[in-house]
Amino acid sequence: MIMVDNRIESNPTSSGVHPLKFSLWLIIISIIMMFAAFTSAYIVRREEGNWLEFELPTILLINTVIIVLSSVTMQWAYVSAKKDNLSSIKLGLILTSVLGAAFLIGQWNGWAELVQNNIYFGGSTSNPSGSFLYVLTGVHGFHLITGLVFVLITLVSSLKYKVHSKNLLRIQLCTVYWHFLGGLWLYLYIFLRINH
Repeated sequence: MIMVDNRIESNPTSSGVHPLKFSLWLIIISIIMMFAAFTSAYIVRREEGNWLEFELPTILLINTVIIVLSSVTMQWAYVSAKKDNLSSIKLGLILTSVLGAAFLIGQWNGWAELVQNNIYFGGSTSNPSGSFLYVLTGVHGFHLITGLVFVLITLVSSLKYKVHSKNLLRIQLCTVYWHFLGGLWLYLYIFLRINH
């Protein structure tokens, strides 16, 4: 999905859907199903009792703002590519990468705050509520890392002048995936606020 050459980019299938777009949507659907299972399990387990109530780390709200801003910069890069504004493409992708890295650092700091409050993952001293929080944020963080790799590959392509109005597939796929990760985080944050 990530490594896209010009030959593949210009050859959509007879159905009109590019194979890479189809693959990306399959990946997105599988991630949605996984998080639907996680959040359903969260609700079921919470109702069983023995559920520790604690304050969510403050950084999660800050991270929500960061990921929304990163979606704005990603969209700016995509719109710039459609207009052949090469310097804005690069700047938008760089800003998206920096904001994505800041989000991951924030998640790490959130975990550190949990540990300071004696909320751990797994083990005899942990509570399922803490473990669920680690899993939800950790699995999302893993997918954000894959998104960052995709953004960086797209950035390298833009530095080689391979991202422009006649070659949009790479940045289009990257934008869709990045917006999906942002939307997924908003869902998780709202879910945790309502159900925590």
